[in-house]
Amino acid sequence: MFENTRAFSGFSVDDIGSAKQFYGETLGVRVSEEGGRLTLHLAGDRDTMVYPKEHHTPATFTILNFPVDDIELAVEELNARGIEFEHYEGMVQDENGILRSGGPLIAWFKDPAGNILSILQQS
Repeated sequence: MFENTRAFSGFSVDDIGSAKQFYGETLGVRVSEEGGRLTLHLAGDRDTMVYPKEHHTPATFTILNFPVDDIELAVEELNARGIEFEHYEGMVQDENGILRSGGPLIAWFKDPAGNILSILQQS
């Protein structure tokens, strides 16, 4: 039934203006706005809808993963842009918030609405 549709994902935020600034300027994602919603135009032709939601509750899981070639460099660049990385209890992360065991190197951070994002180095 859906094998030929162009499905896309979406998530909510509490402030479209803050989201537009964060995703467009801080992260450098191409962003368009229409009808009070944003579209994140991600690499690989993966558009993602961002919509305002009254009484928004941040996702408690990672909503977007950004693969990077060099996680150390990515953490440094994002820190310079004001992004702080999360440290989770029970996970062995280094001082930069990078988890180095059990899979790809990964570090988590949040958008202004509190949604969880990650950068990960797969190789």
